[in-house]
Amino acid sequence: MGDAIDLTGDGGVTKKIVRRSKPDAIAPSESLPLVDVHYEGTFADTGEVFDTTREDNTIFSFEIGTGSVIKAWDVALRTMKVGEVAVITCKPEYAYGSAGSPPDIPPDATLVFEVELVACRPRRGSSVSSVSDERARLEELKKQREMAAASKEEEKKKREEAKAAAAARIQAKLEAKKGKGKGKAK
Repeated sequence: MGDAIDLTGDGGVTKKIVRRSKPDAIAPSESLPLVDVHYEGTFADTGEVFDTTREDNTIFSFEIGTGSVIKAWDVALRTMKVGEVAVITCKPEYAYGSAGSPPDIPPDATLVFEVELVACRPRRGSSVSSVSDERARLEELKKQREMAAASKEEEKKKREEAKAAAAARIQAKLEAKKGKGKGKAK
């Protein structure tokens, strides 16, 4: 669908989008770090499949950023949205490195994964509703602060207008006294 995108700047992890997500799809985030994926892993040099969730239609779930998966997945899944399918190519230093993962992954293997991001979820103990409740609470606080600031600004404006009106009245009285003083001298 598009050219491969270098996600690490050194060619260590590249991503090529096979199917785009819907524009309003959600992405993994601080509040939705748990991801569910379908994938198929192959060796870049032979194309041989070494692991897949497609055959038995299982879902693989993990939390982004905790080191529970290879570095390439932590990097790549952060850039995806639910519904997106991408081919992720992982150089050894972002996969299993010089040690490999015997017996399935040999040392220094470049791996290719076709990954579909199926879902993003909140951590256990928090829920989407508690996350959205927190967002709503923060939005409400923001609105209250904005209203308080607007109210203070309005009060300040009224005080300035009152000062200007008082100054104008005093000025008018002074002008009136000046005029009366001239009339008596005649």
